Amino acid sequence: MPDAEIRVLFLNSPTFMGADTWIHYLLLRHLDPDRIERHAAGQPSFPGAPSPAYEALAAIPGVELRPTDFGPTLSGQSAAMKIRSLARVVPTGKSLLGLAHYIRRRRIQILHSTDRPRDAIACAALAALTGAKSVVHVHVKLGDWMGKGVRWAFGRADALVGVSNFVADSLVAGGYARDCVHAVPNAIDPGAWNPALDPMIGRRTLAVAPEAPFVVSVSRLFSWKGHTELIRAIALVKRKLPGVRLAVVGADYPPGSGVSKGLEATARELGVAGNVSFVGQRSDIANLLAASDVFALPSFEEPFGLVFAEAMAMKRPVVALDNGGTPEVVRHGVTGLLSAPGDIGGLATNLIRLLEDAELRRQMGEAGRRDVEARFTPERLATDVMNVYRNVLANT
Repeated sequence: MPDAEIRVLFLNSPTFMGADTWIHYLLLRHLDPDRIERHAAGQPSFPGAPSPAYEALAAIPGVELRPTDFGPTLSGQSAAMKIRSLARVVPTGKSLLGLAHYIRRRRIQILHSTDRPRDAIACAALAALTGAKSVVHVHVKLGDWMGKGVRWAFGRADALVGVSNFVADSLVAGGYARDCVHAVPNAIDPGAWNPALDPMIGRRTLAVAPEAPFVVSVSRLFSWKGHTELIRAIALVKRKLPGVRLAVVGADYPPGSGVSKGLEATARELGVAGNVSFVGQRSDIANLLAASDVFALPSFEEPFGLVFAEAMAMKRPVVALDNGGTPEVVRHGVTGLLSAPGDIGGLATNLIRLLEDAELRRQMGEAGRRDVEARFTPERLATDVMNVYRNVLANT
């Protein structure tokens, strides 16, 4: 495509479709092909493990996809596993050098990676080798837990793209130059979420009575997502609404951590074991959201919260916390109700208010769908990122 305004290559090492990979997927589908020549480098598989992310990228029309060995992830690995990973150094190095040759040969101007260590470090290194500009998409608040390699990559990036003002501000507060930090809110595909789905499908699946006040929460299960606080709030809600049901959707993170067992114990201790269901990872999220009256996730310092936008697309009001990037997605009193972190009583009050008021739920649900269609579309995401690219190239 010789007439393209910009040539960009996305670096995508994960083999699974996480939130960051999903945003890459949306961008590659919606960046204007008449202006952007789109390339991607993906990990096709690990031994014995297929790559759904690679297959999803391969299915996007017009994207030139190069199979690349990014090497093993070392995060959370034992010393023995890290030593065994040394066997991958030579093939990984050859693959990345081959990618550098591809970047120079195709005259790619911009490399776009996530903030995952392998991706961000590769992005900075390949930019140095090829002269391309590096753009790192940052999906979490800057924190001391981030490794030196990631911080090195951030410091050499031509642009850092935060998924919310909250994330972008954390980068500036961490010492990165304001003029290279951009806030680009995440997006979803509204067309993939149909609020007209029959609510009884999901209720029958989980044995929830048609008249039961029903709350759904969807996320990976770890402490910052606020499931313990939500269960404590449900115990207070039960005093007013004895038939309340909560479905906790998601798997332990990291796998095998036992978070769900701890949450089940909390529910038993609070006398709400019969009200709370732990249903694990599900593929029928849309049906469960359609079945719910309220979506709730009191996660602490959520960077953005794609699941909030998904619930809003399903015309469900959101109950969450007034911190992190959440208020940038959920408008308090308009598309949901937000309470202060640690205020279990306030969380319960917000749940009760919505569960008792069908008209308020309807109004907030309608407003939420309108917000998603106006503010969180792939087209808006692609336009914002295109503007980042132009800014980077203008400052060459």
